[in-house]
Amino acid sequence: MKSDTQEREAGASPSQLIDARIEELSDWRGEMLARVRSLIKQADPEVIEEWKWRGVPVWSHAGIICTGETYKQVVKMTFARGASLEDPSGLFNSSLEGNTRRAIDLHEGDEIDEEALKALIRAAVALNTSVRAAARPVRSRRGA
Repeated sequence: MKSDTQEREAGASPSQLIDARIEELSDWRGEMLARVRSLIKQADPEVIEEWKWRGVPVWSHAGIICTGETYKQVVKMTFARGASLEDPSGLFNSSLEGNTRRAIDLHEGDEIDEEALKALIRAAVALNTSVRAAARPVRSRRGA
């Protein structure tokens, strides 16, 4: 027997699943996730919303930009390549020890520095697109 979540996931788009998660939370975490989502879309109108790992909202553009995990005490934005990003405003406050990811833990009542967050999102997109462009193999067209 499928759970409500499995049934919902079966036919819903990632954006609909994220909408449902926000509504399901119905507290400050839902509001925070909705706010973060809005800022991501403002920073990158071409962002692609995905639903991965059995219920994690993911925002991508030429690779994963960040995830939006929700826990009891925190909404966590994990930037897939955060360790490679400049963070002049000091937004990263979690997962600082790794070589790849960095995260921003948002707690109830936290204010978001919207301009700094949008700049960080745009930097993540720029990094993804530059890495993807650099990784493209140059194909020669030799006659076979």
